[in-house]
Amino acid sequence: MSIPTPHIEAKKGDFAPVVLMPGDPLRSAFIAQNYLQDARLINNVRGVQGYTGCYHGRPVSVMASGMGMPSMGIYSYELFAFYGVEAIIRVGSAGAISDKLKLRDIVLGQGACTNSNYAAQYQLPGTFCPIAGFDLLCGAVDAARQLGYAVQVGNLFSSDTFYDDANSLAAWKKMGVLAIEMESAALYCNAARLGKQALCICTVSDNPFTGEGCSSQERQTTFTQMMEIALATATCWQG
Repeated sequence: MSIPTPHIEAKKGDFAPVVLMPGDPLRSAFIAQNYLQDARLINNVRGVQGYTGCYHGRPVSVMASGMGMPSMGIYSYELFAFYGVEAIIRVGSAGAISDKLKLRDIVLGQGACTNSNYAAQYQLPGTFCPIAGFDLLCGAVDAARQLGYAVQVGNLFSSDTFYDDANSLAAWKKMGVLAIEMESAALYCNAARLGKQALCICTVSDNPFTGEGCSSQERQTTFTQMMEIALATATCWQG
């Protein structure tokens, strides 16, 4: 495939080596407008906004992934395979599964359990375990400590279903899974297949067991601690 791709209108060299990927295009715009210096719009196909600018003197890009593993699978694959991106840090929202988590807590996805069949494409003689890039994960832990932000590190449950007919979250809780989201497993699979780095950083936006939740506006603009951890990780990872 040549660039631009069917989903990204950016030209070669438009993306920085590290891309932050929120699900929401408006969160992408918020990060660019509030954190990146000299940010310029490099993609707006289907309203999926992508920007490149500088953070503390280092080039950083941010572009939305949309919702779910099929969408994340397309965008992350194209960034890795065709635009020379070396690392993607998902900055998203998640629902609390663990009783240890409350609203606005931050989770670093060490691994991604999943009910998706995404990894079937690799025709492996077993079950693949999608995990984060070790360097990015360590960098995020260090960045959080330096910023004074508390984080939890552990497994996410990356689900293909938002409205699940058979609620199985209690079973995942028994296995120590921290939170549920919808993109990380596909991102981790793509990174592994293409020899790249990936990490999922999520802010707890709701609790499926209690019904608590943040508004869409709060999810878009107030999860700033997660954004700052991701930006610090992106700049440190580039040396």
